Amino acid sequence: MLRYTSGMNRDFGLLLARGAIGLSFAAHGTQKAFGWFEGPGPVAAAGFLENLGFKPGARYAALTAYSEIVSGLLITLGLGAPAGPAAMIGVMLVAAQTAHVKNGFFAQKGGVEINVLYSGAALAFAMGGYGRYSLDAAFGVDEALANERLVWAAVAGGVLGGLAALSRRQKPLAPE
Repeated sequence: MLRYTSGMNRDFGLLLARGAIGLSFAAHGTQKAFGWFEGPGPVAAAGFLENLGFKPGARYAALTAYSEIVSGLLITLGLGAPAGPAAMIGVMLVAAQTAHVKNGFFAQKGGVEINVLYSGAALAFAMGGYGRYSLDAAFGVDEALANERLVWAAVAGGVLGGLAALSRRQKPLAPE
């Protein structure tokens, strides 16, 4: 059985998890924003979002891409918790509802599995903090940002932001 003699293992584990989750999410945003990593680029991303009912597609594609990039980098750096996780939750809520829920759970069929994983990790970072190997800790603001009301307000803001985007969605042009 693994026993922790200090928070060092936990904090190092958080650093690794933040890197995996945050950099993956930011890279996903760069696919839309710049076409990096074999991504669609801004024009195709805009067309995809238009087909999902988000008009104008270019505005929603940019908003989605830069939300993914910024929230992913905030999480990776351990900066500004719980803002990055809240934004990640909002983006994943919209993606799950518009593009994935109809396909069930598993990712191999285009389901919500990845949305659930990103959202779960984001919620864990929002509620548990980023650990000692973070910019929040280096700047001495980690304890202030761990305020329970602030965390819940940020998470609620992420969910409400996602719901607001969904409420502006028009009838999709093509079958989802």
